[in-house]
Amino acid sequence: MDLKSTIRVIEGFPKEGISFKDITTLLKDKDAFKCAIDELEKNIVGLGAEYIVGPEARGFMLGCALSYKMGLGFIPVRKKGKLPAETVSFSYEKEYGTDTIEIHKDAIKPGTKVVVIDDLLATGGTVEAVKNLLEKMGAEIVAFEFLIELTDLKGRDKLDGYKVDSLITYNV
Repeated sequence: MDLKSTIRVIEGFPKEGISFKDITTLLKDKDAFKCAIDELEKNIVGLGAEYIVGPEARGFMLGCALSYKMGLGFIPVRKKGKLPAETVSFSYEKEYGTDTIEIHKDAIKPGTKVVVIDDLLATGGTVEAVKNLLEKMGAEIVAFEFLIELTDLKGRDKLDGYKVDSLITYNV
């Protein structure tokens, strides 16, 4: 199936010069959504992952579906202040300031094998922060999986040395 054809591209959103890749059209197409989850599964089967980790919010959508299909647990990575129990946090620089992500302190034990999944790999800032947070907790990241990759932005470079897959690529 041509998954790329199910992505709606909106020029000039959220601001002029941006070509937004809207995955809601893929998600609402039951055949495309199933195909995407099946393809993501093929990329990670046999890697020994114990959990799927997804940053909010679109990483939740893909990660929960993939976790269910593979019989694995799902661990959310949230923005600061969104998790109710004791957390481990990681702050990182963004284009216009800093941001902080958190995970429950008891979510991962050292040596736990995880796959990180998100909808989009662009500059790699957020996923690099997720990587740093998981490594701070002692997780073993066995793969990074993305629905879409904007190859010209070179976010993959921040994940050098890791298995990185994306189902759909765009040059920006």
